[in-house]
Amino acid sequence: MASLTAFFADNLFLIAAMLGAGFASGFAGGLFGIGGGIITVPALYAVFQAIGVGEEASLKTAIGTSLGVIIVTSLRALAAHRRAGHVDMGVLKAWVPWIALGAGTGGLLARWVPTELLTAVFVGGAFYVAARRLGPGGGARRNRDLMRRRLTWPLGTATGFFSSLMGIGGGALGVMVMTASGRAIHQAIATSAGFGVAVALPGALAFMWSGRAAGDLPPGSIGYFNLVAFAAMALTAGVAAPLGARLAHRTDGSLLSRLFGGYVLLAAVGLAWDVFGK
Repeated sequence: MASLTAFFADNLFLIAAMLGAGFASGFAGGLFGIGGGIITVPALYAVFQAIGVGEEASLKTAIGTSLGVIIVTSLRALAAHRRAGHVDMGVLKAWVPWIALGAGTGGLLARWVPTELLTAVFVGGAFYVAARRLGPGGGARRNRDLMRRRLTWPLGTATGFFSSLMGIGGGALGVMVMTASGRAIHQAIATSAGFGVAVALPGALAFMWSGRAAGDLPPGSIGYFNLVAFAAMALTAGVAAPLGARLAHRTDGSLLSRLFGGYVLLAAVGLAWDVFGK
């Protein structure tokens, strides 16, 4: 308790930064259907580094905590998108079990995955998603039946696995898959918001478990999950997510697609610079 009190007293600016990052991630999660992890992971990594936590513990705790925040963001955004009638519940129900399986597996393996590899997964995936959205036509489309088992289990499991390791909600990959399969960007974003819970809940629990014996963790951590950062970010993210979702419903699809790509690209560059630019 004393260490937590000291943390609050000595780091008011950093807590304010986490509140701001939580609001930004919630708004982006609602707008783009991605859970907001592409904001929270680099932000938390920077905060933990600023208070003297080691690089490996900083990144893995940032990812685990980000997954917890995504639970709140995704539930709030999904509710707003569903009220607007944009969510494909059939796709959501078919994909969620496989996404959850992949996410839990990724979280359990995180303890043994090197920091540089985690960063490479995050940055590589983000660059690919950005290229698809910013390329000519926003990525080639081909009509596919997303309910077929031969698509749901491999793509769903892979989405959960890599999203868990990246600390994002599955929406970045989900939006890419759905739009590449011929779905409109608004429906893809709305449905992918629901992928966030399937990734984040098992992923966050697995990061807690995999970091249970780790040292050099930020104050208030349970394994690779920081309660202080989660509380700060979840509070503002939950408020902002419906606001972002409402803006998405009013934004032109082509513009929304390119904004999504640009947002992912900037986040990838930021984290790559933090880890590899030293």
